[in-house]
Amino acid sequence: MTAPAPVETPAPTRVGYGALLRTPGAWTFLVPAFAARLPYAMLSLGIVLLVFDTHGSYGTAGAVAAVSAVAQAFVGPQTGRLADRYGQAAVLLPSVAVHALSVGALIALALGHAPVWTLFLAAAPAGASVPQIGAMVRARWVAKLSSDSPQKLNTAFAFESVTDEFTFVVGPVLATAIATTVTPAAGLIGEAALTVLGGLAFAAQRRTAPAQHPRTAGAERVSALSSPGVRLLAGSFLGVGTVFGAMQVSVTAFAEAVGQPGVSGTVYGIFAGGSMLAGVLYGMVAWRRSARQRMLGSYALLVLGCSTLWAMPDLTALAVAGLVCGLAIAPTLITGYTLVESLVADGAKTEAFTWLTGAIGLGLAAGSTVAGQLIDGHGAWAGFLVPIAGAGLGLAALISLRHLLTPPAKAGRTVARGGAAQGAQLVGAAKG
Repeated sequence: MTAPAPVETPAPTRVGYGALLRTPGAWTFLVPAFAARLPYAMLSLGIVLLVFDTHGSYGTAGAVAAVSAVAQAFVGPQTGRLADRYGQAAVLLPSVAVHALSVGALIALALGHAPVWTLFLAAAPAGASVPQIGAMVRARWVAKLSSDSPQKLNTAFAFESVTDEFTFVVGPVLATAIATTVTPAAGLIGEAALTVLGGLAFAAQRRTAPAQHPRTAGAERVSALSSPGVRLLAGSFLGVGTVFGAMQVSVTAFAEAVGQPGVSGTVYGIFAGGSMLAGVLYGMVAWRRSARQRMLGSYALLVLGCSTLWAMPDLTALAVAGLVCGLAIAPTLITGYTLVESLVADGAKTEAFTWLTGAIGLGLAAGSTVAGQLIDGHGAWAGFLVPIAGAGLGLAALISLRHLLTPPAKAGRTVARGGAAQGAQLVGAAKG
């Protein structure tokens, strides 16, 4: 009997950004989402500019901003869980209201030269109520593209990563421009206004929102953190956050030390630009390797790029090293979001995305704090040791626990030997 001819697995199909943006209904949520997520990159700097102006201490300003960031990192995933259960609009409407009131209270207390502890009390709810727009947009892409090719979803996550990078380039510039040309309080007023208007406009787009997953009586609650893979990815994103935080402080200190403080923004912009460029290109490639392999590879490149920063002799060399380091950032984030989407059930996807975003925020706060201490004690070069340590620990965890990044088997999918059957193709697709 003649053996049947083997069925070849089709090559991955390349999906461009044009095809992605022609997805029906995409622009209806992307435009308001951009306005609503821009304040995410304005809040911390707006707080620093206002509190320094009213209280005269960078230490105090940084501490108030850190309270806001920590509250956002820990409460954000809980709002993501509520959005999965009750719908995004049901969470966004009270969130933007609380945020506007909290930011207004913070502005009033700062302008009134109130005690620092009262600023902490206002900063905590201001950070906790920041709408998790980035996670909600990714959840909408998952809902719209669940029946399409995995490559299209990968392109969507690449697009979102580039958008995140762009907002973190534009947001601080916008906050600084408003605060310096009008009044320091105006930066936070603009942040709150964008949050309210963008958040309400985004919430109004109910047709593109993912389905609700209410908890039924007697059913076990679905939690993103119940997945060991999600916990591992959150830990690795914490390492990425330390790179962001330490780079911001260390580049500023290095430029100050060599007598060119005005160049620090350009150097950090090159770092962020490298990440944006890599994100654009990454989303255009039809990847054959699994998402787990890509995650390990991009994270290893991140550690390699960070390892040279401390030894750079001048700002030009530092800008080049920062560019190389930045090229690994977006691919790491894109692949992480791709992986986490496959690791959790439908009722916990927004929460899972929010845990990763929150981990970056925590890492940023920790990285900037530790780098600042090292710089004060040993000089600007010492701050660049923090990215090596943070990213290195993240890579060590990924390598040793990489088996946790394998998506769980789903009902109805059978895996045939030899990779020729359709079931094997489906499982391979789930891996990215």
